[in-house]
Amino acid sequence: MRWLVGWSCTTAGTDDGETAAWGGPPVHPVGARLLWGHPAPLWAVGDWRPDEVRVIRVDHATRLAVLGHCGAGDDALRTALLAARGGALRHLTAWPGSYTAVAQVGRRVTVTGDLAGARPVFHTPLAGGTAYATAALPLADLVEAQLDLGHLAALLACPDSPEALGDGTPYRGVRRVPPGHALVLRDGARDVTAYEPTASLAVAAPQLDAAEAVEGIRDALVEAVRTRLVPPRHTTTTRYRFGRRDPGPEPDSAPATESGRRHTTHTAYNAHATHTADGSAPAPGVGSDLSGGIASGTLALLAAGLPDPPNTSHGPGPGAAPGRRLLVVTFNDLAAGGGPSRASELERARALAADPRLHHVIVAAGAEALPYAGLGSGPLTDEPGPALAHAGRHRRRLSAGSADHFVGHGARQVLDAHPARLADLLMDRRRRHLLRPVSALARADSQSAHALSVPFTVYRAARRLARTTHREGLEEAAARLPSVNGLHDDDAAGALDASLAALVWCRPGPAARWLTHEALAEVSVRLQAAAARPGGLHQRPGERRAAAALSRHAADHRVLEQAAEVHGQRLHAPFLDNQVVRACRALPEALRVRPGARASVLRAALAGAGIRDLPPGWGATSHASHAAAVRAGLGAAAGQLHALFEAPLLADVGLIEGAVVRNALRAAAEGRPLPLDGLAEIVSTEVWLRRLLARRGSCWTGTATPFRRAVAGGVVVPRPGF
Repeated sequence: MRWLVGWSCTTAGTDDGETAAWGGPPVHPVGARLLWGHPAPLWAVGDWRPDEVRVIRVDHATRLAVLGHCGAGDDALRTALLAARGGALRHLTAWPGSYTAVAQVGRRVTVTGDLAGARPVFHTPLAGGTAYATAALPLADLVEAQLDLGHLAALLACPDSPEALGDGTPYRGVRRVPPGHALVLRDGARDVTAYEPTASLAVAAPQLDAAEAVEGIRDALVEAVRTRLVPPRHTTTTRYRFGRRDPGPEPDSAPATESGRRHTTHTAYNAHATHTADGSAPAPGVGSDLSGGIASGTLALLAAGLPDPPNTSHGPGPGAAPGRRLLVVTFNDLAAGGGPSRASELERARALAADPRLHHVIVAAGAEALPYAGLGSGPLTDEPGPALAHAGRHRRRLSAGSADHFVGHGARQVLDAHPARLADLLMDRRRRHLLRPVSALARADSQSAHALSVPFTVYRAARRLARTTHREGLEEAAARLPSVNGLHDDDAAGALDASLAALVWCRPGPAARWLTHEALAEVSVRLQAAAARPGGLHQRPGERRAAAALSRHAADHRVLEQAAEVHGQRLHAPFLDNQVVRACRALPEALRVRPGARASVLRAALAGAGIRDLPPGWGATSHASHAAAVRAGLGAAAGQLHALFEAPLLADVGLIEGAVVRNALRAAAEGRPLPLDGLAEIVSTEVWLRRLLARRGSCWTGTATPFRRAVAGGVVVPRPGF
């Protein structure tokens, strides 16, 4: 686990960075490395590699820290720092890679989040000032925050609604900086400002030519992949998780330059230095998922096709044939099967892996790797997320991967068209571009008796959304939410019903039906308050819903990174990088809404990179194998899940009723058409809450607060309105 933390206060601090933030003796984070001290200290905490922490100094009052994988050179960092000194914050987010930038100019400190939300920034008031971090739990420890039950209710009821979630976190008083925004601090006073330009609602933004937009996506993806190949690889044997240190020898490294980058030749990995849960270690070098899908396949082919940087080696480790440098991993679920669709995916993966530059590894797994296996053990994550229910499954796959491993997460969210994009087309008076997506929905619903009326039904729903203001949409959702409890509509509905349900400003999440009336009423009040908030929204419904879906997916990816973490391994999701997100947003709406747009765009991007030989069936998508695995996992873990919800903590705080969830779990295991994602969210939240309350220790040390810890008093007894 890696995070950074700092604060800006009006009180004086010591030169070593330990600030008496609350008027008492100093504290500092456990296992931290001080990047700079007084007057606004900044620490990097955890198992950061030397090349992942860079510090640039222009003078004693102007400095920049970049943590993560950043493709900019020192000169580019200095130029951006000088631009940010004048207020041009977007320059701090315009480099390839995934990173967090902290710029200090005099008494002003600026911390930038990313566009997707995979690298969030959190902040909390602290004794007249503000503390900030890239993890929420350390800040909750620092201020001894209690649970925010209203936020947990919103997270279950409307997980992809920014209006319901607001800027909150599961910890009361700890706030999140929205994606696309930066936190600006001056003498402890805080301001959250957007760094991306906003489009006008009255006039459509100028659109790039389709070919030019695809070239931009190709260039952004190539640069994102190349950024991960350039830095030297290091192995660390000391790991930290929210303040707990697992001691071990530090890797050898050369002295740091001014920017903090270690200039060394390739550092060989010690096969026994990093270990996974089963005692194995990730292979040295670069690897990628190869599930047979188009996102992971695109990244694998791009990484294999790029030339080797000088003085680096990316071999897949011992046992690989000469000339093969990229380790690709395919997960084969023997317990759940998956039917013909999964067999086709495996066949496509084998065809792609025939490339001589790839070394293919197939991870075969049985019942021990089904979803919901091993819930009794696992790390505590910063926030709850559905990935906790599948963490063991992902960890088994990732442990067979490389020290730097590519995953295709986020491709669907940045490339596919959210159904609400149809309303955007109507607002721009481009009705003819609705023909292809509406025709595809009609073909998907061809067995229905109402197939002929599908185009008119979709058009009416899109027109209704285009004519509904943001405030009216939220008020409608708030009025409808309390009646969601106990619904039992058919979740095996097709693409048409799913698209029609998504043509709204805000909709309940899949877990909302199992929440109590009180919890839904609390979330309804949040939506009403958001609707009444002055200022309005300057986004079209399609843009808003697509951005919210991307933010939710990025948050789930962050939970997955922490829950399935393999020590010594870095997961790379280039589709969530700032530059890739920007390039994908420039894709014309008329192209985005076409059926199969994601496959055609990535195919064209690969062709532009010189990769044209793709296997038959490239671009086919299916979720049948995932659903089969989830149902098999529910059946295999039925006893464990029943015991988990015999006396659930979520019921103690008034969010659910244990008997209702137990019945739902039993029905889903038997094959009833229930929302499996909603059950995963409820189970994961219950597991996360138990791990949080069973936690010992703290992220902080010092004479003032030796036992400072969040939720130290146990679960908060719910009060009216939480």
